[in-house]
Amino acid sequence: MTRGKILAWSLASTALLGLAACGSDDSDSPIDPPEVRAPNILLVIMDDVGIDQMTSFGYGGATPPLVPNMDAVAEAGLRFHNTWAMPVCSPARAAMFAGRYPFRTGLSQPIGPDDLANSQLSPYEVTIPQVLKAAGYESAMFGKFHLAGPDHNQAGNGTPAALGWDYFHGWIGLPEAIDTTAGGLADKGTYSCGFVPGYAQGGSELGACYYADNTCQPMQRTSPEQDAPGLQCVESGGLFVPDQSCSAPRPTSLNFTIDNAYYVSPLVIIEDGQVEAVPLDDPRARGYRTRIEADAAIEWINARKGSDTPWMASLTFTSAHTPLQTPPSSLLSGVGHGHTDELDCSNIVQGRVLQNRMTEAMDTEFGRVLVETGLATRNDDGTLNYHPEASNTVIVVITDNGTLAYSVKQPFDADRAKGTAYQTGVWVPLIIAGPQVEQPGRSVPHMVNQVDLFQFFGELAGIDVHQVVPRRVDSAPLLPYLTNPEQASLRSINFTMNGLGIQANGAAYGPCIMAETTCSQIPTSKSVCEDNQGVWWGPGYDHSTVVDNGGVGYFSCGEVNQALYLDKQPMVEIQAEKSLAIRDVDYKIVRNTAQHYDPETNTIGLIETEEFYRINQDVPNPLLDSAGLELTPPFAPDAQRAYDNLLAKLDTLLSSEPECPGDGNRDGVVDAQDLANWSRIAQDWGKSSVYDFPVNGIYDGLTNHVDGAIIQQNMGLRCPPGPRVY
Repeated sequence: MTRGKILAWSLASTALLGLAACGSDDSDSPIDPPEVRAPNILLVIMDDVGIDQMTSFGYGGATPPLVPNMDAVAEAGLRFHNTWAMPVCSPARAAMFAGRYPFRTGLSQPIGPDDLANSQLSPYEVTIPQVLKAAGYESAMFGKFHLAGPDHNQAGNGTPAALGWDYFHGWIGLPEAIDTTAGGLADKGTYSCGFVPGYAQGGSELGACYYADNTCQPMQRTSPEQDAPGLQCVESGGLFVPDQSCSAPRPTSLNFTIDNAYYVSPLVIIEDGQVEAVPLDDPRARGYRTRIEADAAIEWINARKGSDTPWMASLTFTSAHTPLQTPPSSLLSGVGHGHTDELDCSNIVQGRVLQNRMTEAMDTEFGRVLVETGLATRNDDGTLNYHPEASNTVIVVITDNGTLAYSVKQPFDADRAKGTAYQTGVWVPLIIAGPQVEQPGRSVPHMVNQVDLFQFFGELAGIDVHQVVPRRVDSAPLLPYLTNPEQASLRSINFTMNGLGIQANGAAYGPCIMAETTCSQIPTSKSVCEDNQGVWWGPGYDHSTVVDNGGVGYFSCGEVNQALYLDKQPMVEIQAEKSLAIRDVDYKIVRNTAQHYDPETNTIGLIETEEFYRINQDVPNPLLDSAGLELTPPFAPDAQRAYDNLLAKLDTLLSSEPECPGDGNRDGVVDAQDLANWSRIAQDWGKSSVYDFPVNGIYDGLTNHVDGAIIQQNMGLRCPPGPRVY
């Protein structure tokens, strides 16, 4: 066990200490004390659960996941039927918690171990817990963080505290791979779901469950409703040895320090500035991850009862992100489910069932959070009895991005899902419930963006984020939709984007072939590639059925196509490394930048394409931006007007964050504060930070004299943001 105090090297909250004077002409605070206590906020973020999964929004396909608790909250609140997210998780989370688009924050790709601090949420950004602190709120997060660190970041595992959260109980990054050895019991690849299954799947119905403290408990399946004992054991934190008695010696091969996706995870707890990285053999790091996330939220929220201090709890579920792994059957409805050990976690088709079950388990735990914190009760039939007016709490449920391709429900487009700026990749459910909602049960058809939540949370606390945050904030209002059923649209456009992260010396993550047809460089490692049912072609690849280059591997998707072509094999489609989209009510532009291999010249380069679509949100068959539906010129007059207007607004938006070399804290000016920040970081750390500036477009991953010289050369430079576009 390791404990240490976080490095308070550049808390952005210091920028908010002057909130009382920011944007004000007098000495009075612009934040008037509310006449009534500000509401509590429960933010729930699902992972990779797009609107295509949600029956309460009119979709879900033929086999939707059962989410009765979220459905009940949706019926008691509002369904925002036209919400856009960023295409992937880290940029999406930054959009919600900082209220700014990726081209402002620099966070464009899911953070992986090689991404520099410039590709993480800057400690100089102003986050919503820092804004709410000025109104007296306490803030906590439970679950997946994935906004910064731990690698290439001075704060390490302490990044949640460095970005303003008072309490954190969860996971800094992505879940690790499934341990197919079941804790060292067998060879790699033996147990696809990370536990020993039952007899029918070649496992066992009884055995010994050993724990890290050298205790042991016999386990067996005594009824068809029970999980296989191997799953019972791993859920309880142990490692299972089939057909063995606890009186037998514990096998020396058992290893309690192996990650196992949702069942053994690198838990981090931060309280009162103290960071604890919980060892994998600690019982707190072992058990079903979704349940651990809910338990932590329940404990913290209940500890606030009786206090006059308002709170915001962010329950950021990891589910249903890959790796897709069997949840405990106790968290499932029992309707239409067979044995929980019947599925192959490496099978793409069966993965669709697993994704449903993981989503249903998450909904069960969401409902338990509401009931055990007193925000809801249960009816006699077990259904959720939720009345927003019974508590001074606003509940927000949203997803970070669209569904992973393999799990997309019809009629949505699995070929244009998570990781793309197409509708299936960025169209997500948003539910808001609370005592402010007039005429609950409504569906709001107007355009909403994830960044709008930043302003909404400020609105609930009585804070104008555009006034108090010394950055360009991209949020539009949300609160008027709750209080006024006749509220017209407050957005004229919507926007989304993603791209590749920044790595030292221009590096990037290796190529991953998905579904044998598409190459992507979004997966951050070989294991993440394989968790998404991909085939790794990056450094160290080990395939005998494809063109070989001595096991070195390939560094880009362009190189993969070059190798395939020269080996007379079919080339694959290359997923865009940068993708953005802008839309109005009826039309949408998608702009993709992707690598391209030209066989005629044997060269690899980048090619930018632009597509124009008409789209809608019809139920149950929306008009999507699918291949073959592009509008081609000459456009009809109304389409031409929309196209011209969207292009103009896109140009204005993208130019509203000018380059500003030397401005590490991104406040729009290069000044003595930048020099002081650089000096402190260079002296105390010297490695990757937001004060590592590019030279000829390349970052070296160091904060040193080169960067100090850039600040000196640009001292006094002012780079004010352009106009706000929404």
